[in-house]
Amino acid sequence: MTCFSSSIAALRPVQTRSISPENFDGAPGSGGRATEGTGAQAARDLGPGWKVSPSVDVTAGETFTLADIDSAGVITHLWITTHTDHWRQLVVRAYWDGSEEPAVEVPYGDFFANGWGVFAQVDSQMVAANPHGGFNSYWPMPFREGARLTLENTSDTDARVYYQLTYELGGDHSEDAYFHAQWRRSNPLEAATEHVLLEGVEGQGQYVGTYLAWGVNSNGWWGEGEIKFYLDDDQPDGGFPTIAGTGTEDYFGGAWNFDIPGEGYTVFSTPYLGMPQVIRPDGLYISQQRFGLYRWHVADPIHFTTGLPRVDIQALGWKSAGRYLPLRDDIASTAVFYLDRPATTRPQAPTFDAMEVHLGGGAGPHSPAGPARRPQS
Repeated sequence: MTCFSSSIAALRPVQTRSISPENFDGAPGSGGRATEGTGAQAARDLGPGWKVSPSVDVTAGETFTLADIDSAGVITHLWITTHTDHWRQLVVRAYWDGSEEPAVEVPYGDFFANGWGVFAQVDSQMVAANPHGGFNSYWPMPFREGARLTLENTSDTDARVYYQLTYELGGDHSEDAYFHAQWRRSNPLEAATEHVLLEGVEGQGQYVGTYLAWGVNSNGWWGEGEIKFYLDDDQPDGGFPTIAGTGTEDYFGGAWNFDIPGEGYTVFSTPYLGMPQVIRPDGLYISQQRFGLYRWHVADPIHFTTGLPRVDIQALGWKSAGRYLPLRDDIASTAVFYLDRPATTRPQAPTFDAMEVHLGGGAGPHSPAGPARRPQS
């Protein structure tokens, strides 16, 4: 793709634009002109140009348009932040070239490799998650006619969101594929079945990324399972894949259970792969281990010519006599790929109930302390 290979020193006939609450349409000379916004009260002594509109409130149950671009270009960077409460309540969507179907449909936190509603530092080339919830995407997202990005609030509480989207106008993107991302969750995974990351994708493209929010529901090691890529003419039902991994920690670039002797599970974050999050039991409300793992196939994209019939991963542990134990874990996956068309087969849209994670960090409604937060009236 030209997005990856173009030299930073090359002179190109493009223009840089930026959309934020200070300039909703990215128009030249229009940044910082707001007279109303979430910062208007704080800026009342200073006036326009002094952070009058740094953020937006995404109303409960509503969808907000982050950006609407009506010409050819490529999104080069997205920075965004909101309260941790909303990381599994907001849904990020992207539509390319006037398509009515989204190419991207992923919970907010999972899109930025933070699927558990608890911050984890991510130091990768394509996604950076910085303290305390400054989320950055550097996935190139080209389009030939236009782009629209939205944020749906599935909860009953308004969400205040700060964001800035940088993009290039112009350039020839006729040979570029479209950016896609899909989310699926098995909660729990059915007995002796694989968790499906992608299914029924038709067309030419390349698979470029995986993020898993993996919640372990049993004792013992959980990562013996293999990830499998069924490419082109491979038959998932009864057939075998072209690419089969050797284990979960192997696929994410680790080894031997991610276990440094004497230290146990050890987080790591590198440009293309990592396990940046390990949430350990606390002996009271948090009873299960939870993990966040990513693998970006930027240096090693998985190319397909006619489609991706399926990508899936096994959940395997151990039982007696050295036998594998199929696990019934909570696995949520975000699969990232580029495709020669702006829309493809996708799963049902994420809902509030489907996305919800019980953080278990405080008293519930049964406690005299009551819930930690309440819906807005």
